[in-house]
Amino acid sequence: MAFFWVLSCLAFLGTAYGQGCGIPAISPVITGYARIVNGEDAVAGSWPWQVSMQQTNGFHFCGGSLINENWVVTAAHCSVSTRHLVVVGEYNKCSQDAKAQFIPVAKAITHPRWNPKTINNDITLVKLSSPVSFNSYISPVCLASAYESFSPGKLCVTTGWGLTRPNAFGTPCILQQTSLPLLSNRQCEQYWGNMISDVMICAGASGASSCMGDSGGPLICQEGGAWYLTGIVSWGSSRCSPSIPGVYARVSELRSWIDQTLANN
Repeated sequence: MAFFWVLSCLAFLGTAYGQGCGIPAISPVITGYARIVNGEDAVAGSWPWQVSMQQTNGFHFCGGSLINENWVVTAAHCSVSTRHLVVVGEYNKCSQDAKAQFIPVAKAITHPRWNPKTINNDITLVKLSSPVSFNSYISPVCLASAYESFSPGKLCVTTGWGLTRPNAFGTPCILQQTSLPLLSNRQCEQYWGNMISDVMICAGASGASSCMGDSGGPLICQEGGAWYLTGIVSWGSSRCSPSIPGVYARVSELRSWIDQTLANN
């Protein structure tokens, strides 16, 4: 197996995680079940919380989500450290973009119960060395609350610069997107058996898939006009099969740890 790839009050989230969280200034255009594998280009600036985790030589290795001016959420298995850069406002990672902000990592805090064998609690909070400057291309996503109750079958969206086919030589230049239906954990167990736990949520098996390089990026669901971070790209089929669901860290189950960590740091 390869790594790859209800809600808090809007007023509270707006105060805690940046005014107008989850509402892009540039509207996304989503055509349905296009794939990140054989992908669909996103509209530039339409996912303003998407970040690229990069090595200092510019190599993209994971995604992430901006949750306020100082913090990014990514996956624990990405192994982010202070040697890395967070790039916000990126769209075409193959060209110099004046809109992008390159910010060193000040601190990376991984969930204390992260288990690489079971892939449970696959989350790291990344503190930036300086605050990002919000604009129409850069703004935070809302966080699903501990009481999130998105139903199986709901169409959500995942985005990233992961491989567009599992044997590709490199990741795409342009940010990719796809819509995916949520599965219940019981439905997901039909594919993955007892590997699925309460701290995971599944999506896909619908002709679309995340792939290597999408790890740490967002699974977002829309409610009341705002987008909520519901999952963090964690693991799935080593072939990035579009007929097998991807598995994401479930933000609602991790929300109390997120809040406590932000308050203490």
